[in-house]
Amino acid sequence: MKLLIVAATEAEITSTLSYFNLASSNFIETKKFDILITGVGMVATAFTLGQKLSNKYSLVVNVGIAGSFDRSIALGEVVNITQDTFAELGAEDHDNFIKLPQLGFGENRFTGLANELPYLKEVCGLTVNKVHGNAQSIDKVLQLYQAQTESMEGAAVFFCCQKLGVSALQVRSISNYVEPRNRENWQISLAVKNLNDWLIGFLEKL
Repeated sequence: MKLLIVAATEAEITSTLSYFNLASSNFIETKKFDILITGVGMVATAFTLGQKLSNKYSLVVNVGIAGSFDRSIALGEVVNITQDTFAELGAEDHDNFIKLPQLGFGENRFTGLANELPYLKEVCGLTVNKVHGNAQSIDKVLQLYQAQTESMEGAAVFFCCQKLGVSALQVRSISNYVEPRNRENWQISLAVKNLNDWLIGFLEKL
């Protein structure tokens, strides 16, 4: 049984590819693990993962960078997202938002493995089509979900894995705080470095 590493972009895991001397490709196979680059967003992730995911994998590990609503999480910190929610699935009712489960159309929240990475902080995430950069929308989504991080892919990975009964982890490094958009405050290079340091160490133990 092998591991499948899933990332939205190659840029997020370039150092890992270099460390293991792996050529650039959207799908890379090795003896102990495979790597899949899905593209950005939940739709691209679900489609691409759906083409490759099978029970030959004992574990799927979704890796990438993320924004944090929680200021107690340091920029560059690597976290284990054990629960992730599709934030926008639902309906507007004037000024209120009705979540998908309230509409009776299924679940919008999915879970990964907890306690598998005891040295990483466990957090709850949101998966969004539009990352938040407006004070009013940030306040509104926090009232709805009380999440700590946001990405554009995580819940899609958990959803796909749940459908096939494959175990999943989501590990992300914090590149920015979720606030009115200000690129000068972002720490993408630090987040990518720390993510790859973690991923290389994780794969070396296989």
